[in-house]
Amino acid sequence: MKRILIATAASVLLATSAFTAEAAGHGAPAGHGAAAGHGAGAACEGFGPQTPRDIDSVLGTNKRTFNMAPASTDLNLCNIHLHKNAEHKAKAFSIYAGKGDGHGYLSGYQCGISKTLSKAEMAPTKEKICDSAHGDLKPGDTIEVHWVFSSCDIKPGPTLGSCLSESCANPQLRVETQVFTLVNDSSALDFNKLRYQGNMVGGLHQPKALPTGTGTPVEFTGSTTGPSYTEQTCSPYQVTWNVRPGCAKVDINTIGNFCKGNVFKEDHAHGVRKLVTNPKLLSVIK
Repeated sequence: MKRILIATAASVLLATSAFTAEAAGHGAPAGHGAAAGHGAGAACEGFGPQTPRDIDSVLGTNKRTFNMAPASTDLNLCNIHLHKNAEHKAKAFSIYAGKGDGHGYLSGYQCGISKTLSKAEMAPTKEKICDSAHGDLKPGDTIEVHWVFSSCDIKPGPTLGSCLSESCANPQLRVETQVFTLVNDSSALDFNKLRYQGNMVGGLHQPKALPTGTGTPVEFTGSTTGPSYTEQTCSPYQVTWNVRPGCAKVDINTIGNFCKGNVFKEDHAHGVRKLVTNPKLLSVIK
């Protein structure tokens, strides 16, 4: 029995460490898939459906299935983070940003509305927003925000490792997703109203609100994302996704406020994973 307990504890620790390491850089833990980067090669085999995807296409032939996670209102919020450019693709965010720098930056998709902003909306900010080694955010940029929810009894915190615990190493995960165009306009959406600042509802950690008015979310099964995963290096984690099909304008200064301090210790926008297009790595959108 003692050996069983030790083995169980070790497996939980390994799962937690891998998930945390992956989330810290939104990349892949060692040992999953063939090779890192965006290079060509044989697609992953034996993995469940992957993310991100074109949500306007319902096609998918991946044979691994799992139950959809409960609604976000029945789960604990565990993390909120940003990606520079949209990881997913849809009609409203389909402008290709380029092949990228090999680390997930300068790639992904941009909102169509980002190309028709007014001079006032594009006015420079008084200070750098969410600055990092990969640059800062500017008016006109596109970001994709992920609100991550877990079935574990946890508290929100840094990295996706906050979504599980030693007693809950295989949670049901749901990600609520919204793509934004950043504008220097105080009348645009205030991201502070979509944050978590200790908000509890029915004993569960919840954001103050989730975005509305950008269309009915597209729900599907997939995986975690991040620039180290590709069609050759797959994520082993099972995630239910809810991706809103429309872009929304958000006040860039309120995103800057988020980066200045939050329980998730998120201070910049992460890179993106290359769009998954191989039907064998996609679930059917029903």
